[in-house]
Amino acid sequence: MFHVPPNFVRFTVIIGIQIVILIFGYGFIGAVAYFEYLAPSDSVCELMKSHPGKLTMVVTLIATVLSVTAATLFTLSVKEALRHRIRKPISLIHLSTGVALAQGSHILKHRYIGLTILTLFIFGMLRLLTAGWTTLLTPTYFTWPVELHGTELDITGSAFAALLREEFLANGLTDIQDNAFEILDIGVMLSGVAAAGFFFGLPGTFNFNGAKYNVSTQGVVPTIEAFSGSDGVPDANGTRLGFSGGNVTVNIGVVPGSHSNMPIPQGFSRNYSMLQQGLTANVSCRAIDTSQTQYLWNTNNYYVIYTNTAASSSNSITGLRLWNISANCGTNTLTTNEYVTMVDANGNASSSGSGFLPSIVCPEPMNMNQTYTNFTIFAQGFYKYGFLQASVCEVVPLLTTVRADYSNEQISAEVISSTPFQPENAALLSFIASVARFQSINSQGLTSSTIGDTLYSIYSSTAMGSINNNLNDTLVYLELEDYWRGVVEFSATFLRSGFMATGSFPNNEIPNNLSSQVTGTMFILTIGWTRWPKNSPTYLLATLPLTIITILTLFCALYSILEAWKEHEERAKLQAFARHRRTHHRAHFDVSNTLHLIMACAAGDLVLEDFSRDGIKENEVAMVSLYESEPGVKPSRKRFVSELAVISPVFGYVRFLLGLI
Repeated sequence: MFHVPPNFVRFTVIIGIQIVILIFGYGFIGAVAYFEYLAPSDSVCELMKSHPGKLTMVVTLIATVLSVTAATLFTLSVKEALRHRIRKPISLIHLSTGVALAQGSHILKHRYIGLTILTLFIFGMLRLLTAGWTTLLTPTYFTWPVELHGTELDITGSAFAALLREEFLANGLTDIQDNAFEILDIGVMLSGVAAAGFFFGLPGTFNFNGAKYNVSTQGVVPTIEAFSGSDGVPDANGTRLGFSGGNVTVNIGVVPGSHSNMPIPQGFSRNYSMLQQGLTANVSCRAIDTSQTQYLWNTNNYYVIYTNTAASSSNSITGLRLWNISANCGTNTLTTNEYVTMVDANGNASSSGSGFLPSIVCPEPMNMNQTYTNFTIFAQGFYKYGFLQASVCEVVPLLTTVRADYSNEQISAEVISSTPFQPENAALLSFIASVARFQSINSQGLTSSTIGDTLYSIYSSTAMGSINNNLNDTLVYLELEDYWRGVVEFSATFLRSGFMATGSFPNNEIPNNLSSQVTGTMFILTIGWTRWPKNSPTYLLATLPLTIITILTLFCALYSILEAWKEHEERAKLQAFARHRRTHHRAHFDVSNTLHLIMACAAGDLVLEDFSRDGIKENEVAMVSLYESEPGVKPSRKRFVSELAVISPVFGYVRFLLGLI
């Protein structure tokens, strides 16, 4: 008949619980490794963020419970294994080592360095259990990347060129709605100021249509809903070239990942990095050399058209001068702009209080071989802007791919690649040049110019002394280049916004032939668990103590089961041999209990040496075994009996380990 050994259920429970704890630890690591990112629900994340102290307490409590449970199961398994082991001859030093492990402690014996290292190692593993579980279970703040994909308006191709020409024919560049011109006037000026001032360390934030750009727009339009700015709906005439502000259509979605069933958390904040279209310009400004005959720039055609000698108020107009500024744009015909400035009754302007900065924009390249790559701007300063000589700026617009970063309620763009304009971009160049021309004309008032004031104020606020006495031409031209670059970039943003505004296309869907692909990543800041880097041993070190303790626990428990089975078989044979004798139940002997050890020593004939150094050495190698008497007057009497020493103490710890296994 089959009989279950004593304590078999107990050993099974120890093994089962320890394996469950191990599976939980590795299962948790496996889940994090498989899903790569794990985060609780948004409500739980908010609680974790709001109560970090309580979160630490809960995690530490769970880690402590798991650690104490694993350590207790280990000490129980060692205790049971040692209880069976001492029925065979064992040295007292090995017995004390086993007792130390059963108590979760260690020994320090320089004569038994192997046993000392063994107990210290296991003792350390037991103490590291809590640290390991805490490392595994403590959630941390991390950034969850989510791939995005979508479309935006493509202004680089022939399809958009045809659409833009249709808009030109329908409205004409001089026929754009008044509101659009107001947006262009203010927006272009502000974008230029922001771009120019940033070079000198001034704040470079530019706002347009509710979106905030860092330094300049870089020709991009927001592709993220949260950063798209205005949510107003433009009226029927408020889109495309007539755009005067309003909601911009966004068509971006999440790319399904390998674990699409995992919900994406809302997170505490979201940042975005998108690859999308942009537009910028290489601008090169320099003074016109008298030897450069191809640049014909004439500012000498002017005369007074109005005087009022009776004007007495400082706010009254005492006189007006008409300027006919002309330049040769390479067509053998002069391009002329007219300006009116204020003068006194004698026809003189104030050199310190008045400023005149005329500009002429040649909308096409000076090279007659093509008409689509660049345009030219002539400019010169008078009176308080006299620091700017007769100058020419070559503006070469570039179609770009940019990495736009959306963070902190601001859009920052970095150029990744660029290409020059192609023949199909002639209409686009014409629009950009027209915006620059509009700005060059409308920036000049009766007594000052916004372009001139920008150059004057920014440079003078960052230079030491008077601008006229401490002039650095290089810095002035860098500032002017940045100004026109900001103007060009804003014109592209305005154009994209107008054609992507709500109502610009049927059902707010951009046709495929006018669409450009947008890709990027959304970074969600949340709290939870993330896969460790490949070169990081953190999780391995965290699970090492649990793994070692579990293996030792299983060895000890299996050893106890095997020895209990052998003892059960031997007892069964004895009972069959002496059927007439009455059997008894053996009392439990706890080797980690000091009282039990004293009782066993006192009951036997064990004779040990004294406490001298040599005596202690002799006692350490003394061999003993636990003997249990047969039933009688004292049925469960247990005592230690002496055995012959048969093994060297140097290798005794090997015998001890092998005996447990």
